[in-house]
Amino acid sequence: MRINDVAEELDMPTSTAHVHLRTLADVGYLVKDENGYRLSLRFLRDGAVVRNDLSVYTVAKQEIDALAEATGEVANLGVEEGGQRVILYQSEGNEAVYDNALVGEFTNMHWTALGKAILAELAEDDVEQIVEDHGLPSATSNTIDTPERLIDELTGIREDGFALEDEERRTGIRSIAVPITVDENVVGAVSLSGPKERFNDARIENELLPALKDRTNVIEVKVTYD
Repeated sequence: MRINDVAEELDMPTSTAHVHLRTLADVGYLVKDENGYRLSLRFLRDGAVVRNDLSVYTVAKQEIDALAEATGEVANLGVEEGGQRVILYQSEGNEAVYDNALVGEFTNMHWTALGKAILAELAEDDVEQIVEDHGLPSATSNTIDTPERLIDELTGIREDGFALEDEERRTGIRSIAVPITVDENVVGAVSLSGPKERFNDARIENELLPALKDRTNVIEVKVTYD
């Protein structure tokens, strides 16, 4: 963006926008070229440092890779931050279909299996606060869009032991997830995702869910004794 664009977007004087942009460029978080200012790769470095400080990431990475290899699908590690789902790590199996969920992506909890698996382990007050802060916007016609439906869904997840995302974020994509719990506290979730034709109920029950639970159990043990 150019200085005038930033000033207009943030409703501030051009001179003030210029000072802010120049300061960010001086410390390395912006790069200036002939088209204006863009974010620098320093954010990638800082994100990697933060991620490497999370024990759930350092111990789970190998298990996520193994899960993707064993199933051939996309395996994901996610956590909650600020009431949203964040993807910490992702590994693609040899038959994986990528659904544009990038590492580092923040999105609504109720859209995804990862988010719902985490929500199901949170206290009711925490869930209500997240809904109050972020609402229940729809991504597809299948998205949960009322508090009542969400509560029913979370109750079912606790009973079943896993969350199902059924074309609620991306049309044609299904996902299953289980929470990572340590000392009765949820520290994240692991999921598998792929095209709905391959993620049929029979394959989920007989192959994908057992593999997912097995790897998640290993992660929980490793985090506990890390």
